[in-house]
Amino acid sequence: MSGPSPISQIPSPASAAPSPVSDLPSSPSLLTGLRVCLLTGTLQPGGAERQLYYTVRALQHAGSKVHVLSLTRGDFWEEPILRSGVPVTWVGESSSRLRRLLRIVREVLHTGADILHCQHFYTNLYGALTTRILGIREVGAVRSNVLSELADTAKLVGNLNLRMPRILAANSQAAIRTLMELDIPLARTFFLPNVIDTAKFSPDVRAARDGVVLLAVGRLYPEKRFDRFIELVARVRHKSKVPVKGIIVGSGRQDCDLKPLLEQQAAKLGLFADHLEFKGAVSQMESVYRDADVLVLTSDYEGTPNVILEALASGLPVVSTNVGGVPEIVQHGHTGYLVGTGNIQEMVDWVLKLVSDREHRLLLGKQARAYVEATHSLTKLPAYLAGLYLQALGRWPVAERQADRVSGSAATCFLDGKL
Repeated sequence: MSGPSPISQIPSPASAAPSPVSDLPSSPSLLTGLRVCLLTGTLQPGGAERQLYYTVRALQHAGSKVHVLSLTRGDFWEEPILRSGVPVTWVGESSSRLRRLLRIVREVLHTGADILHCQHFYTNLYGALTTRILGIREVGAVRSNVLSELADTAKLVGNLNLRMPRILAANSQAAIRTLMELDIPLARTFFLPNVIDTAKFSPDVRAARDGVVLLAVGRLYPEKRFDRFIELVARVRHKSKVPVKGIIVGSGRQDCDLKPLLEQQAAKLGLFADHLEFKGAVSQMESVYRDADVLVLTSDYEGTPNVILEALASGLPVVSTNVGGVPEIVQHGHTGYLVGTGNIQEMVDWVLKLVSDREHRLLLGKQARAYVEATHSLTKLPAYLAGLYLQALGRWPVAERQADRVSGSAATCFLDGKL
């Protein structure tokens, strides 16, 4: 089976964001003794929060002094961070934005931080205002495709979160291109790729077996389109001579629990529950990847999904919709296959190709592992962070550093809760 014709790749921009590694003279040495505050919206078991934990580890090992400030408390990653010896301070006890800001200012001042690094887009304004008050530098965050993050906040608040930070760290070049389209100067962006612990997520010896396991991972939110995955499993099972099973890992949220609807869909297609398993949320994913054969991502939009990097590091080929930063980490025909969001039949065809050809599947998985080791290993993160902080501290040779001016009245309205 030759498979569908290759899709066209997203064209690269004429200019790229500063490289996280090249042209850095022994860059990690900058991190020794550097005082860094990390401001996060939550410490829940999500992709951004996992990257925060990796950042804590990398900074610790490089000799930085690290402190985490969180708007929530008691979340999943709080205990591992505390166990590592890094303090976590809850700064979200008040519902007043002004009181939250004052608490953040007080805590950052107490730590004597050189850098305040925001981990979520919606914390950017707190970070920018704090550093203006204290006269230090901040790094803002873009964790998704920019437009979805703007859509999740009131228009003016989103604009403040976008334009106040003097540096915005994005985890995909696609997001950086969107920032440029929104008139954010390239010199105020930095490409900070997601990384993976390649020692933790590693391939297992996959003995030949009768069936193939298709895996989908993510929160059960509408944009993840698990309905597509369920339809795909049904179509592949109908056409495949090899037994196929689907597994969905992830949970929903109280205000939007899609699991009952997805279970109904699976039952109507004859999948539930022998041929499709809902595992719920899984905190330790290593064994799940090792028991699977192909990762399938069916989202309408994404940033740079950790789940894809974890799967690639675990030796799984990936079939995914061509969204967000996914084309930057899934190499079409080399580590997996990319498909337009509306073309489920093409996705079915690529999955069938992998299901029917075990040797091809294993080859792509081997190439996937090599790619992640070369570009997204946790060992690369200290150099990436050093490059980011060099730029934030004003030591990177770029022309434009001053953030767009935002009126004091807009910030005042935000702090007063009027926005």
